[in-house]
Amino acid sequence: MCAVSPTGDMIYVTTNADTLLTLNSDGTLISTFTDTELRRLWGVHVTPAGQVLVSGYDSHTVIQVDFEGKKKLTTLATQKDGINLPVSVCYNTKSDSVIVGLYSSNNIIELK
Repeated sequence: MCAVSPTGDMIYVTTNADTLLTLNSDGTLISTFTDTELRRLWGVHVTPAGQVLVSGYDSHTVIQVDFEGKKKLTTLATQKDGINLPVSVCYNTKSDSVIVGLYSSNNIIELK
């Protein structure tokens, strides 16, 4: 999966190798991010404010990383919050919430 920053100058790519790649607009690698609590990265989304959201399929987590894709800012939700095999993540500006699509139940969870 991939997502583009609101300004168009950063591209974020998740890999099955537990890695988030951040590229600039010409494709040059800016950073590589891994986290021991994040396994099999799947969904990635950038909010209008530039917040980068990433879901870990095997780790059952959703996190936020910094704009440069270099460090984790916070864990938004885990399996304790009902996250089970997340495949997508996005931000809903109307409800000011994060929506997570779950493979395991063909359902979504809304995080407020």
